[in-house]
Amino acid sequence: MAGDDNSQIVILEPTINPISTHSAIRIPDFDTLLEMVNGSYDSFSNCEAPLGEQLSDTISRKMETELDIQMIYEDIMSKGSDTIPTLNRNHHAAFCHGVISGPIPGMFSKLDASKPWVSFWLMNAAVLLKTGLSSQEKSNASSFLISILDKSFTDDNSYYGFGGGAYQLPHLAASYAAILTLALTEDEQAWALIDVKKIKTWLLKMKQPNGSFIMHQGGESDTRAVYCALCIASLLNILDDELTEGTAEWLIRCQTYEGGFAGEPGDEAHGGYTYCGVAALLILLSPGELLKSGLDLDSLLKWTVDRQYSLEGGFSGRSNKLVDGCYSHWVGGTCALLEAIFNYQNNEDSSSFRSLIDRQRLQNYVLCCCQDKMGLRDKPGCRADFYHTNYVLCGLSMCQYYQVYDKEAVAKYGNAFFAEPVEIEDSNVVDIDSANKVAALDAIFGLPYGYAMKMHDFFLV
Repeated sequence: MAGDDNSQIVILEPTINPISTHSAIRIPDFDTLLEMVNGSYDSFSNCEAPLGEQLSDTISRKMETELDIQMIYEDIMSKGSDTIPTLNRNHHAAFCHGVISGPIPGMFSKLDASKPWVSFWLMNAAVLLKTGLSSQEKSNASSFLISILDKSFTDDNSYYGFGGGAYQLPHLAASYAAILTLALTEDEQAWALIDVKKIKTWLLKMKQPNGSFIMHQGGESDTRAVYCALCIASLLNILDDELTEGTAEWLIRCQTYEGGFAGEPGDEAHGGYTYCGVAALLILLSPGELLKSGLDLDSLLKWTVDRQYSLEGGFSGRSNKLVDGCYSHWVGGTCALLEAIFNYQNNEDSSSFRSLIDRQRLQNYVLCCCQDKMGLRDKPGCRADFYHTNYVLCGLSMCQYYQVYDKEAVAKYGNAFFAEPVEIEDSNVVDIDSANKVAALDAIFGLPYGYAMKMHDFFLV
């Protein structure tokens, strides 16, 4: 959608069909559950018309998942409105801190080469849960990460980056996770040990002539790599025209006919790639520039809101795929970014914001279906893991806050820092019980708000 800076974004209403209830006093979370299990228009398991064809494995699994979730919701409703689960904060925090402070459990040993990610997922989740990080946890993380940076496997001394462990190739995803983890440590002594010139030299080696980035030497180029590179450069204050030349144009080419973004031009739209593509574009461009960029914003809006299922309340990552708790962040976070652009263009303050999705349904899915005894999970029937614990909590934070375009932050720090979270106070949008409240999220970096700015401030000098 192209236009000048005064162009208006046409908001598309979320494809959610609420059904009225007869409650004299509305209890948002419980009444929304009633709506979710009643006549969900996009539910295969509630479809009365015969399909007349053999079901694919994906459709069969989707129907099974819908029935599992419907049974959970109906069980809760049968017990009354005071039985809606609340966030099991202490148990989830124990899940995080138990691994942050000790060795990776045996069942997760295959993640040994992804230690920066494990550190990020668990430390980020702990801060989102508002349980904080001890000085020892922070010190251990920063010491470990600086040690693997110094042991980066490169062919000369002029550049380096973080790998998944010592003596591994520098990798953009591992480096993104490591830099974000270092931001969480707030360890300025460790930050001072990062040679940003070497990091920038490495990023330029990953930069491709078409504007994209490859993940590692000889690796693949995709929207994830671009997003990771731009986040790293923004936090370390090394983002410049040399790094970004041609990148926005390449990202626009990754938008598909459906409206979402693929990993590279010509592939299928995917929730994770869409978040990376949109966030990367917002690091590079102002809202006015974005409207002139060739991005089809109408189809992007439609594809994004269509990822929310009316029965489950959560998101899928692709068309006709199963709900997955992690997309509470990847797709939910995309919605938050799009809301910020829309409301900025319409000069609206947070009291009159329009929500693109049904936040109450998403919060119900997170609280009722994504909580394991300790940690958070993809969906019922799955076990909690580090990855889902973090990104489900990121999605829960997105439910509870709008993102406001902060012109002053943009003027001081750049486009990457445009989003300021503001807590949603309207219970008609989402009912936030104090027991379920989590920390506000930085919509671009996926960190609790304030950590990214603090790190960027350090590297301004």
